Amino acid sequence: MSAAVHPNRAPLLSITLAIGAALLGWPLISEVLPSLVQKSVVYDVERVIALYATLPRMASALLCGAALSLSGVLLQIALRNPLASPTTLGVSAGAHLALVLASLLAPAFIAFSRDAVALVGSLIAAGLVFGLVSRRDFSPVTLVLAGLVVSLYCGAAATLLVLLNDRYLASLFIWGAGSLSQQDWSIPLGLLWKLAIPMFAAGFLIRPLTLLSAGDEAAQSLGASPARLRLLTVLVAVALAAFVTSAVGVIGFIGLAAPVIARMSGARTVQSQIIWSTLIGALLLFTTDNAVQLAAGTLADFVPTGAVTALFGSPLLLILLRKTKSLQAPAKHGEIKRVFWPFSVLLAAAIIVPLALVFLSLLVGRDTMGSWEVLFASSTPDLLIELRTPRVFSAAAAGALLAVAGVLLQRLSGNDMASPEVLGVSSGAMLGLAFGLFLLASPQTGPLIAFAALGAFAIMGLILLLNRKSGFQAERMVLAGIAFTALLDALVGALAATGDLRSLLLLRWMSGTTYGATFDSALILCGLTVLLLGIALILVRWVGVLELGPGAAGSLGLPVSRARGLLFCLAGLMTAAATLAVGPLSFIGLMAPHIARHLGFVKPSDQILAAASAGACLMVIADWIGRHGYFPYDMPSGLISALVGTPFLMLLLARRPTES
Repeated sequence: MSAAVHPNRAPLLSITLAIGAALLGWPLISEVLPSLVQKSVVYDVERVIALYATLPRMASALLCGAALSLSGVLLQIALRNPLASPTTLGVSAGAHLALVLASLLAPAFIAFSRDAVALVGSLIAAGLVFGLVSRRDFSPVTLVLAGLVVSLYCGAAATLLVLLNDRYLASLFIWGAGSLSQQDWSIPLGLLWKLAIPMFAAGFLIRPLTLLSAGDEAAQSLGASPARLRLLTVLVAVALAAFVTSAVGVIGFIGLAAPVIARMSGARTVQSQIIWSTLIGALLLFTTDNAVQLAAGTLADFVPTGAVTALFGSPLLLILLRKTKSLQAPAKHGEIKRVFWPFSVLLAAAIIVPLALVFLSLLVGRDTMGSWEVLFASSTPDLLIELRTPRVFSAAAAGALLAVAGVLLQRLSGNDMASPEVLGVSSGAMLGLAFGLFLLASPQTGPLIAFAALGAFAIMGLILLLNRKSGFQAERMVLAGIAFTALLDALVGALAATGDLRSLLLLRWMSGTTYGATFDSALILCGLTVLLLGIALILVRWVGVLELGPGAAGSLGLPVSRARGLLFCLAGLMTAAATLAVGPLSFIGLMAPHIARHLGFVKPSDQILAAASAGACLMVIADWIGRHGYFPYDMPSGLISALVGTPFLMLLLARRPTES
């Protein structure tokens, strides 16, 4: 693990968080503190609320924060990966999906043991992640990529099931985002004894993990088995995350942020990392939840703390990230076997394949009565064309734009995990879009694209500024992206919670549906797609030259700063335009470049064309399923695209890399 810059800041940070937690917690209990101390025979509503709601909630926040941060630091130490956490490795998402499935298909399992269901789901998700990267020597970057893919799939499946079964799973909306609302002491007391065993086991793992941190050979020379030790550590970490998820839902930010914050604050040894990470995580979640209760008042039960945690943790993580020189360098992927197609053939295929799928999507589907028909045989072909055409072309254009933006970001940063969604660029575009909706008297497509572009440019610029001195190191960029995404999602959620009618439109866009597409908006988006893809192909030589490094690129006469800035701006504009159509959650920008690369299209121009085609096809398929899969209800295409694309990406990740 990497060393921090200032070795004495973890205790100071913990004290600061403790003071903040005390200041925020005092108003919640100060008025009823005398009645809590003195036994009263008079029925006191405030005393009951404090005793059976406020105090149990505080206890749950401390326990959950400590458990999640301990789970994260154990994973990071055992896997030697500063990005490992219950969230990034799919552990929490697996538990969430298992609980949703059990609630629908086998509620008896929930009644028997909710924790067992969550634990099984977490273990399956973690096993899938490790299975995907087992042939790639557990590369840190590949491991997190596989975790993101599994988390994406599980999260999309769970969200879709909740949307389709809202009558039965309505309560899971708030719970799934991490709700600490309590009505008695059953949850914190239950968590206390459940977490005691894995926490006790973690204490015994400190010395073996210290040996492991010195290297596998050193550990073996002292009689330890690195493989068994890592397995045991992962099992302990999975159990901690599963128990918390079972009790209060998914709280994703703490398990990643707290260990990183502790390490950046000066925790060097394994023992200090475990102690300070656990303490910082507990205080961070406690502070956040107290702030939620003070700000929301009587509505605090309906505000998921897990989603708001980012408002406190993200700025802290970004500040420390800026002051930290380096993190662990990632291991490289194996080489992909290249395929060589003539440019004209690849260009023709990249155009013909998506267009064929577009017309097939237009021709085949359900009519207005829900019957499956081919368009030519339909009694209302004009109506069907009017309904389908804007959505299909908008989906195809957005998919192509996000895919090419992902290619540019990955190649320019040298980071396989870079994408508009992972780096927070899509969230920045959505935040700009939100401000446009609330500031403009009559929001139109053109001005909204401008606002979205400004938001995307702002976040991209901040990420580049934070990582410029580190050479755009993969872990640093992903951490910054995660921090910005969590922060911006919380801000957008706050705007959506205002009750304004425009918030409904914002929520629809966030889900990634093309339901509101019109002929005019589709025409604008398609025109932008052709224009921006053409510019990307014209500037593709710059991409290849910049990959050689600043020195080599400058020696070849390329203005490095100007070229890099222009290409990043191009990626930002693509993201902004696509976000208007399919929202910020499709992850096409992550999936499509990897699909193209694993198929053998490694050359910059080839990868751009192949990724654009793959992204367009994925979104067209997702839109078709969204329109017809649960007729007459409409499912968000951005959500469906995750379900369609991630299995294919999993298969590609599971392939053994072939040397070229």
